Amino acid sequence: MATVAFIGLGNMGGPMAANLIKAGMTVTVFDLVPAAVEALTKQGALSAKTACGAAAAADYIITMLPAGKHVHSLYIGDDDNKGLLDVVAKDAILIDCSTIDAGTAQTVGAQAAAKGIEFMDAPVSGGTAGAAAGTLTFICGGSDNAYDKAQTVLTVMGANIFHAGAAGAGQIAKICNNMLLSVLMVGTSESLQLGIDNGLDPKVLSDIMKVSSGGNWTLEKYNPCPDVMVNVPSSNDYQGGFMVDLMVKDLGLSQQASLASNSSTPMGALARSLYVNHARQGNGRRDFSSIFEQFAKADEDK
Repeated sequence: MATVAFIGLGNMGGPMAANLIKAGMTVTVFDLVPAAVEALTKQGALSAKTACGAAAAADYIITMLPAGKHVHSLYIGDDDNKGLLDVVAKDAILIDCSTIDAGTAQTVGAQAAAKGIEFMDAPVSGGTAGAAAGTLTFICGGSDNAYDKAQTVLTVMGANIFHAGAAGAGQIAKICNNMLLSVLMVGTSESLQLGIDNGLDPKVLSDIMKVSSGGNWTLEKYNPCPDVMVNVPSSNDYQGGFMVDLMVKDLGLSQQASLASNSSTPMGALARSLYVNHARQGNGRRDFSSIFEQFAKADEDK
């Protein structure tokens, strides 16, 4: 079985690593939070004192980190610290599942290629539920060889795996998807509230719209109106799921890409403004579907 190093054991990385362990792979983990490491070692993982220590002898190195600066530092290192590219085996496959700017992914990919090492950016979609269930979507950027070899581990953690193009392409596809998701969530929220304000039952309205021309993923899988759908964050005070702060980050990346390519993304820009405002009101750690509350009437008006 494959030997895997998994670095970054947060809400997404932890359950992803757990699925690799369940599949019988030898998994060595590293995270700056000791409790996150302990949770995986209790499930059968090995632990390492450093990220480089975890990666040095692994066939596959998977990382899930907060931002581009962390990915750059981990893979490339600096004057005082070695990066993963300095210690991994030449035939190892490096897979970064973070959602970051495409430029950083391209830089790491180029430096890896210069050393004869295969690197692939593979951001994910599917949220914490998909990470736990092993049904994530992986959006990959890298060589055909890296993509083919990565199937060994990606198919354990995901149900849908796409090859978007060369290094960095996975990141571009991911931010395009999340920009659209934010626009759909805002539009769905304001449409449902319009119906409520005019006396409609939001569950009935949702059932109508999801089989009509306004149907979309947020209506079918992630309804933002409380108590319309069970087992979604809106019916749990918007706890769990995909945080507003993370959506703000992804929308920032989409707008950076828009500026760099001189693309017109007015809906994405508006969605970012709405989500930034929502986060500034103290909602940053709530699920992104909580944007619904921006359209609800104040209690005294109901």
